[in-house]
Amino acid sequence: MEACLLKMKFFLSSLLILSCSIESQIFNSQAIVHPNVGKDGMVVTQHYLATDVGHSILQKGGNAYDASIAVAFALAVVLPRAGNIGGGGFMLMHDGDTNKNYSIDYREIAPAGATKDMYLNKDGSVDKKRSTQGALAIGVPGTVYGMWEVHKKFGSLPWKELIKPAVDLARNGFQISPFMADALNSRYKKLGQFQNFKKIFYAEYPVAMHSNLVQVDLANTLEIIAHKGAAGFYEGEIAELIAGYMKSNNGLITKTDLRNYRPVWREPIQADYREYQIVTMPPPSSGGIHIIQMLNILEHYDLAALGHNSPTYTALLTEVMKYAYADRSKYLGDPDFFDVPVNELISKTYADKIHQRIVLNKISPSEAILPGDALPHESLDTTHFSIADKHGNVVSNTYTLNSGFGSGVVIDGTGILMNNEMDDFVSSPGVPNQFGLVGGEANKIEPFKRPLSSMTPTLVFQDNQPIIATGSPGGSRIITAVLQFLLNTLDFKMEISDATVVPRIHHQWKPDVLMLEKGFDEIHVETIRSLDQEVYISGPGTSLESLEIKNNLFYGFGDTRRPDSKAKGL
Repeated sequence: MEACLLKMKFFLSSLLILSCSIESQIFNSQAIVHPNVGKDGMVVTQHYLATDVGHSILQKGGNAYDASIAVAFALAVVLPRAGNIGGGGFMLMHDGDTNKNYSIDYREIAPAGATKDMYLNKDGSVDKKRSTQGALAIGVPGTVYGMWEVHKKFGSLPWKELIKPAVDLARNGFQISPFMADALNSRYKKLGQFQNFKKIFYAEYPVAMHSNLVQVDLANTLEIIAHKGAAGFYEGEIAELIAGYMKSNNGLITKTDLRNYRPVWREPIQADYREYQIVTMPPPSSGGIHIIQMLNILEHYDLAALGHNSPTYTALLTEVMKYAYADRSKYLGDPDFFDVPVNELISKTYADKIHQRIVLNKISPSEAILPGDALPHESLDTTHFSIADKHGNVVSNTYTLNSGFGSGVVIDGTGILMNNEMDDFVSSPGVPNQFGLVGGEANKIEPFKRPLSSMTPTLVFQDNQPIIATGSPGGSRIITAVLQFLLNTLDFKMEISDATVVPRIHHQWKPDVLMLEKGFDEIHVETIRSLDQEVYISGPGTSLESLEIKNNLFYGFGDTRRPDSKAKGL
């Protein structure tokens, strides 16, 4: 019992650290907000400078894919806590020319030298520091190759032209926002121990807001990638420097690991929800499956009649979330290594069986909910962007370093900040990762395997036309944030701005704690507690970056939970 309480305390304290200390100044669910409007396209990202980059690419005649690539590289400069070339992610696309949907998995992979016990101490306990900090925590990055593949398939402007804005931002510098300064200062104890990181980001401490951040090494690296494409990262001098750092610092990534990395084009998951079609990511994203699973269950209810964010509605969502995350713990992993029962999990029949167990205004303890007994067989510092153009192309992209600023490792001479994505594997069955998520055999560490992710880029269609693109950072809270945004827009008919700022809830099965964002009144909180559900009042942990297409116009909104977010229409 004492061990469980300690785990819960660690989980909740981690969330407090991951939520920025200025959150109370930026989150106001009662604020009057409006989306940005455009006639010929829309760019929504978590940083205003990256949004401007994407907007300029569309203005030059580039398509949504071009803008997405430019944004991804720009975010690697201006949003180092999550934007990256040393991490990985997922991109979901609707192509206007073919009217087809595509998804690319450019998730990091475990190095060839990885083993399932690599983070275990002699007594069998997990050394969380080794899986989250330093060279051993790093998976083989996928972002550069992912963007390269998208450009080869869909790009219209020259590759060099798409990377140049990022090069300029790195070489000339940009002003550090108050939000970024706070993020850096709050992590000094953890990240200041890494000398390369300290040299770049803590040249002066505390970091002053509006000071100019110049990243010369990163600019040089980006120029190499601009001239050589993916080979500029995965082969040659950059690969040599990465492999050399790993060898000198007990990391596992080799030149061969880098040279052999490839992203994977995967078939998106699609399902109907009421009169809409939901298109989302397949595994190793767990988000897509569980979004559909939860929507299938909720389809049995008149949600509008229950009342938005009423205690009854909250209790229902809590139950549904518990069932989904229980299944996640057992059945989700890299489909190239584990037979994920996708069709069973997203079936209406399975959802109906779960629905029959749910009683309104009752919340079951997590111990009473077992994963998949009806079956026949992620940091808060991820980032998302949504982009659409006048040609009918729509992109929903989520990528990450995992923790804020990843592993803390900056590779000598490159300026590349590396991920700590190996923590998304299961180090030991039943032992939670940094986000409190538990898993089993499906997500164990294996060479060349992709770790399970909560990232959930999602598109919504009506009458076979794209109407919404959305996604969010937030670790384990990504899935539930995207779910509630979809319910807010599709069931409660909210504008995307209102659908974004209203307070959200989160439950992930274990620990058995319901998180309620600030904004719920005390009566609501006490009503939920009266159902024997432990409640924790949390700060904002997710940041939806969404767009909507209606009446021949584009509407975009950047989540005010991250004050640097910006939507800009063309």
